[in-house]
Amino acid sequence: MNTTPAFAPFAAKMQAAGLSQTFIDNFHYYYDQLVRGATGYISRDDARPVHDLPDYASLSAAQRQAGAEALGRAVVLKLNGGLGTSMGMDGPKSLLPVKEGLTFLDIIVRQSLHLRATTGARVPLLLMNSFATRAASLAALARYPEFTQDIPFDFLQHMEPKVWKDSLLPATWPDDPDKEWCPPGHGDIYTALVDSGMLQMLLDAGYAYAFVSNADNLGAVLDPAILGFFAEMQIPFLMEVAERTAADRKGGHLARSRSGRLILRESAQCPPEEEAEFQDIRRYRYFNTNNLWLNLRALADLLTAQHGILGLPLIRNEKPIDPGDPSTPRVYQLETAMGSAIAIFEGAQALCVPRCRFVPVKKNSDLLVLMSDAYRLNPDYSLALAEELDGKPPVVTLDDRYYLLHAAMRSRFPTGAPSLRHCTRLTVSGDVTFGADVTVVGDVTISIPPGETLLIADGAILGAPMA
Repeated sequence: MNTTPAFAPFAAKMQAAGLSQTFIDNFHYYYDQLVRGATGYISRDDARPVHDLPDYASLSAAQRQAGAEALGRAVVLKLNGGLGTSMGMDGPKSLLPVKEGLTFLDIIVRQSLHLRATTGARVPLLLMNSFATRAASLAALARYPEFTQDIPFDFLQHMEPKVWKDSLLPATWPDDPDKEWCPPGHGDIYTALVDSGMLQMLLDAGYAYAFVSNADNLGAVLDPAILGFFAEMQIPFLMEVAERTAADRKGGHLARSRSGRLILRESAQCPPEEEAEFQDIRRYRYFNTNNLWLNLRALADLLTAQHGILGLPLIRNEKPIDPGDPSTPRVYQLETAMGSAIAIFEGAQALCVPRCRFVPVKKNSDLLVLMSDAYRLNPDYSLALAEELDGKPPVVTLDDRYYLLHAAMRSRFPTGAPSLRHCTRLTVSGDVTFGADVTVVGDVTISIPPGETLLIADGAILGAPMA
């Protein structure tokens, strides 16, 4: 790709940082769209509703058997580049203790060890790390000397320059030069797999399928029935979706383009005037769980045919250059979503899966539910929702003024999470500290005025009495 004068400062900066020409070309592709005024918006005319999809419940015993036979050619790939900055953390989010003293990564490793022990399949675990998460995550894996495999444990995602909103020049921040760079979104997975040599390494080692999910989603375990469906149908790309609820109305959803292809539309890609329609969960029924299945050979062939540039839809993300200081000048981060590749692969499909395969932790309210007895760890280290909840996890809303940062949240639950196995909803407004062995029943709202504090006594039962 020829470098235009407007892009030359970016090319020089990226070359000086040691980034590959393939990645520079990818960034150039999106920067040119930005210069031409692209917003990344996808209008209703190009995002039509999807009405019916194959359902997990329809998968057969034969497909489960086919999946069991394909396990030896499958790899589990976890997105592990996040630092949990929105929760006030500065280390890998996957190293946060979440259940029985175990971190996300501990549980993921134990899921892998159990799968290998019970099936005899090699099934490696592969992390897509960032420069900020790599050392600590690999050190955590080293605490499991029995956890070995025939490929490396990780590969690195890229970093890209931030772009000044006003001038569209490379952002500079001498007080902290690291803030001049940002991750390019998890759509970078495809370029990073190639640039790192990992994709070819996987193919050379006989791996054909990758199950990809977020490290903070412990509901995302390799399911042989889905693997069998994916392999047997020779699907190049499969997205797991779930039925949207009111809690999902602001998130990305599955749609269909004018040409009939499935597409992913994220909230940042919705024109502002269409926001209400975007959030209509009856019109757009399905959301992307970010659990994806990749046919590795199909991916390699497509990247070769397109000279390393898949051309995923642009997400133009506007932020302050210092994420911790909203008053700092505004920049654009040019991002892509890995799920948007569903529109690129000929024959890509989506499968509607149970909600239990989607247990993300984006805020401390999500973490509190996971920490509580609303979930238990099974012997295979998969999660199970308490039977009393009838398949619906409690909805917890914590006041961001007091619970936004992880340390602040933990200080207000000093002995751990309350019992939530009988809870449908918990809303906390104000500065409330919970004592030991507190039980929440039904729909409970706690609200106190600003400046006041409240201590919930040890052993308290909040809400309706239990039957």
